[in-house]
Amino acid sequence: MDYNSSSGSHINCNTKDKIMKGKIVILGAGESGLGTAFLACKKGLNVFISDNDSISNKTKKKLNLMGVSWEERKHSYSKMKDADWIIKSPGIDNKSKVISQLREMDVPIISEIEFASKFTNSKIIAITGSNGKTTTALLTHHLLSQGGLRVGIAGNIGNSFAKEIAENNYDYYVLEISSFQLDDINDFSPNIGVITNVVPDHLDRYENNFNKYLESKLKITKNQTKDDLLIFNSDDQNLTEKILNLKSKVKLHSYGKKNDWLNNTYHHNENIIIKTKKRKTMINTVEFSLSGQHNLLNAMAAVTIANLFEISKDKIRQSLTNFKGAPHRLEKVLKIKNVNYINDSKATNVNATFFALESINTSTVWIAGGIDKGNDYNQLLPLVNEKVKAIICLGKNNEKLFETFHPIIDLIFEAKTMTQAVKMAHKIAKKNDSVLLSPACASFDLFKNYQDRGEQFKKAVKKL
Repeated sequence: MDYNSSSGSHINCNTKDKIMKGKIVILGAGESGLGTAFLACKKGLNVFISDNDSISNKTKKKLNLMGVSWEERKHSYSKMKDADWIIKSPGIDNKSKVISQLREMDVPIISEIEFASKFTNSKIIAITGSNGKTTTALLTHHLLSQGGLRVGIAGNIGNSFAKEIAENNYDYYVLEISSFQLDDINDFSPNIGVITNVVPDHLDRYENNFNKYLESKLKITKNQTKDDLLIFNSDDQNLTEKILNLKSKVKLHSYGKKNDWLNNTYHHNENIIIKTKKRKTMINTVEFSLSGQHNLLNAMAAVTIANLFEISKDKIRQSLTNFKGAPHRLEKVLKIKNVNYINDSKATNVNATFFALESINTSTVWIAGGIDKGNDYNQLLPLVNEKVKAIICLGKNNEKLFETFHPIIDLIFEAKTMTQAVKMAHKIAKKNDSVLLSPACASFDLFKNYQDRGEQFKKAVKKL
């Protein structure tokens, strides 16, 4: 369904039949901005979109059909000061000039997630974390939908939450939420919040202060009450310490591999065991479709939620076996001359790459690099020393990779394009080796995004 229609009806912001009164200004005309405009028009709000970059012709056409006023390549403060709400793209830094000036005008600035939540009574399961949130969200949605619930998925996956609310009416929503989205919530409160882990990432947005980044993730629970639940990974010591010191009445449910006696959900003898006040449930994981200890943790969180909604053990176990993982996350591309090519482009931080290397049991040619977000590669040294035979650096600035790994790896090279990197890896790899793209960095130096990077990797592999 397009943005200019809903149930076959044309949506126009200029309609005289206003459902609500008020004006919203949307900063950014991307996916979340367009979805917000559609929902706001449907609710009868006056909408103005301002984008400091150019707006695509396709988006302009959709906005014009909705009757939405817009501007590009600038921010006109005179057109924003009378707004009742300002909804900003998560990509806009809170320290940017436009946000600083708008805050001086004392206009409420919120995220699209917060705005959309004002227009639904559906139960919300919100999942955040540095790593694993996409897989956990997809798996949770899979388990609940296979269990017969009417459940949608949105946020950083698929459609924006606002577009989903405008077009659908699910009983439950699973949301993948980033720290950037959580930074701009005031009242948003999920019925179930999940934090998969918090490791150094996006520190360039948080003044290179890990604690500020951690506090941002914890905003997922700031409005939760005694009727809500926070599920968290107790293997993450920094996260656990923060949560146990929260001044909140929210119910807590921990999961993890390290402290079976402490956790409400844990793994024992190839079973996920969930303990609640009512019962103890065991779910066999022998045929779980994803490999790696990190995916076992993701499954613990998702299975815990499915169990809370009283989906049967058999249905959960069956759903675990037929689940397909997230694209670009340890995605097996091809086996060529007994060499496995693995696309892990979604690994945009060191911790994600750690999990990738940990899950591979062969000698590996590792393709790494991109935009460094304050990375500390030292935690990878033992795994690289054990498993990696060569490193191919793919990024504009590879100095830190060379400095960290050259003392333990003889074969370390630079590539200027993905095609070149894959061809180099193909020459180095021998029978039964793996070639792993797991950059540990953001992609924007050479690619549009991590999806583009992963697709270029797969295309280059298929051309070998």
